[in-house]
Amino acid sequence: MDVIPKENKSYEERQYWDERYQSEAGREPFDWFKSYKDIKDVLEACIPGRSVRILMLGCGNSTLSEEMYQDGYHNIVNIDFSPVVIEHMRSLHPHMEWLEMDIRDLKFEAGSFDILIDKGTMDAMLTGASDVWSPSPEIVENCEAEVREAVRVLRSGGKFIYLTFGQPHFRRRYLTCPGCSLEIRELGGSFHYYLYIMTKEV
Repeated sequence: MDVIPKENKSYEERQYWDERYQSEAGREPFDWFKSYKDIKDVLEACIPGRSVRILMLGCGNSTLSEEMYQDGYHNIVNIDFSPVVIEHMRSLHPHMEWLEMDIRDLKFEAGSFDILIDKGTMDAMLTGASDVWSPSPEIVENCEAEVREAVRVLRSGGKFIYLTFGQPHFRRRYLTCPGCSLEIRELGGSFHYYLYIMTKEV
């Protein structure tokens, strides 16, 4: 199949990702945005130690979880709504937990995690927006649902870390919510990325 879909809205659909992951079986994994080595220092500054419980939102076939595991983060749970990629990643890395789950409807109890990481997953939901200044109500609700669930499953003092190329005037609206503080860091290089760090207040 073509990696680039005919319509951007396909990035929101489970069928597209199932077909894509099936077609990519045996190939090198694909990582959106920066690699772990590029963001290791900034993640270490955000994450209070290697023993915290971490949830990867929309893990795909990224190498981020495995590289973090090799670096001492051994309490990582990975979720994705594609059963194809979850089965594949579970077979490659059985020492970690892999669950089929929608980020907008998490099946975890409140206060279950210290850290949540989204590396481009919200961006996939936003690609269908024909007007980035005024996305559809459906897109807004999808993004807000992800953040609501993220805040719910975070422990007090926990952090939701979101890596994206999305500039603050396009992303801040989804990440501003009562009971949480928001820090935005710009990651330099030939192309700018942004790290949004939302902390659930104690």
